[in-house]
Amino acid sequence: MNNNTKKIHCPQNSFPIKDNCLVVGGKLITELASETEQTPFYAYDKNVIEKRISLLKSKLPKEIQIHYAIKSNPMQKVVNFIQPKVDGLDVASSRELTIALNSGVNPKTVSFAGPGKQAAELSHAISAGITINIESANELETIAKLGKNQSKKPRVAVRVNPDFELKTSGMKMSGGPKQFGIDAEQVPTILSRIGQLDIDFIGFHIFSGSQNLLVDALKDAQTKTVQLACELSKAAPSKVKSLNIGGGFGIPYFPGEKPLDINPIGEHLNNLIPKIKKSMPETEIIIELGRYIVGEAGVYTCKIIDKKVSRGHTFLITDGGLHHHLAASGNFGQVVRKNYPVCIGNNINDDDKEIVSIVGPLCTPLDLLADRMELPKAEIGDLVVVFQSGAYGYTASPLNFLSHPEPKEVFI
Repeated sequence: MNNNTKKIHCPQNSFPIKDNCLVVGGKLITELASETEQTPFYAYDKNVIEKRISLLKSKLPKEIQIHYAIKSNPMQKVVNFIQPKVDGLDVASSRELTIALNSGVNPKTVSFAGPGKQAAELSHAISAGITINIESANELETIAKLGKNQSKKPRVAVRVNPDFELKTSGMKMSGGPKQFGIDAEQVPTILSRIGQLDIDFIGFHIFSGSQNLLVDALKDAQTKTVQLACELSKAAPSKVKSLNIGGGFGIPYFPGEKPLDINPIGEHLNNLIPKIKKSMPETEIIIELGRYIVGEAGVYTCKIIDKKVSRGHTFLITDGGLHHHLAASGNFGQVVRKNYPVCIGNNINDDDKEIVSIVGPLCTPLDLLADRMELPKAEIGDLVVVFQSGAYGYTASPLNFLSHPEPKEVFI
């Protein structure tokens, strides 16, 4: 890059800037806006994704298999790019299964998790030959019947709801009563029933929580997960071939949050492997990650349509908002609303700054992308860029709310 290029830290993610303009995937954000012929749009930088996968492979033990959770970003081009670089894919719906299969993945490396799987989805999974993570006794019986109808032997793993949780997790998936998985104390009975059915038992799926930035919390959950799996393996109807210990690796979104240091996590997992292999010598150990792989690779870009001052407070009104990016609006799991990292994409480092709120076009005060944030002075036509937008953005948003046009997605 030439002398006009440097890095912007916003504050967690890093993208180049050239001539005071953000660069994503080697292109100025203004060029991307022109090429997509519309705002708003999501842009995903493949180089950022590739670097993240390379980091994981260099820091985690070679015995650990990396699976990509498609739910974090199911764009077909994104999945096609990631699939050859990881060891498997995890899906949460029949549509995601189709996306996975379209990527050319080996079906035996695909798993399907989620409560309330419908018969048509289960039939699709059985026909494709993927592993179904069973979430209840009723689901197990349905799978057995559907397999018999297809004259196929379904592949199943038991999703376990442990009696512990991933502490300080952004979204807790275990501990106490949960709709996810089968309570650990009920699992031996389920395993016994699997042994009576014409079903191929694959192993266990134990996912405690997501979006965690604390090394000690992740290490504690991994230790307890391995202990639980080793204990449950004693009741398994056949050899345990797969142990999915979940993921939970978070990315920083807000001021004061620091990127996760995966060096000690890799070392800790390396220390756990002998214990796993002693109890389950033939098992493949899987880490399931989504947000950590794609979250920092994406930006959401919208255009300022109007600028107004109301009783001394400046509002930048854009053509994007919560209908496109529910998470950035603070309405996707935040208890206390915090601002995602935001910049004026075509005017990064202007010293002339102002305190503004960035809002969308929707008829609700919830449509807020930035609340009282100091940014370079912006004008109508400038581009607002929201970082950390590669995961749970487009598909986690109410795109049809108030019937505005949908954003585009580009993979570069």
